[in-house]
Amino acid sequence: MNFPVFSAGQIELFFLILIRVSTIVAMIPILGDRTTPLRVKGGLSILVTALVLPFVEPPAAAADDLFSLGLRMGGEVFIGIILGFAGRLLFAGIQMAGQLVGFQMGFAIVNVIDPVTSGQVSIIAEFQYMLAGLLFLAVDGHHTMIQAVSESYRVLPVLGFHVTGGLVQNLVALSRSMFVIAAKISAPIVVALLCANVGLGLVARTVPQINIFIVGFPLQIAIGLIGVGLTMPLFLHLAAGLFSNLPAEMGLLLRAM
Repeated sequence: MNFPVFSAGQIELFFLILIRVSTIVAMIPILGDRTTPLRVKGGLSILVTALVLPFVEPPAAAADDLFSLGLRMGGEVFIGIILGFAGRLLFAGIQMAGQLVGFQMGFAIVNVIDPVTSGQVSIIAEFQYMLAGLLFLAVDGHHTMIQAVSESYRVLPVLGFHVTGGLVQNLVALSRSMFVIAAKISAPIVVALLCANVGLGLVARTVPQINIFIVGFPLQIAIGLIGVGLTMPLFLHLAAGLFSNLPAEMGLLLRAM
């Protein structure tokens, strides 16, 4: 029985693709979370690598020493981190919106353990994060991320990574968009709670006999929960738009490298 013989260039190409793919899988939302088993991440990375391998042009020459190979591997790792970072920022903005709403509702001490980061987050933030995760899967966001892996080799082949001023500007703009996302999602509820606080302050000044803390705390929670329910269509619309625009954002990052 004759076994296939692979050259050093083919083996190097396989591992370079595997490094980029596995880094993206480890960084993207849902698939890259700690709750996803390592076997699933590893198996998916190897499967995608095997599917992409026939369509990727190999490097002109194999690495001569370990230093050259390390530089090539480092470039692929950076590409994977940047692409995964784009998807991760969307969820960070959504979670930040929940943190702002929870703080204004008085839920600053009502925290839960986030299984992704193992840190304490507001219960509203965790609810919106989980809802965004379900929406991400419903609109086939995970398929979009896997497709982006394949498209990345068409736009940016192996050994094509280099840092440019455009890449830095796009990363800064993408980071800024996280705060814009948080403001758009949380603004209606935060404004409603602010108006309620102003009203409670006027009541406290007008009728000082009323214990405003006993009245205000449940009122803020009620207004916040009602606001979360009423703004749910807006939240879903904004999140779906962000997920559908994700391939374009990742394409801009790739073209800037």
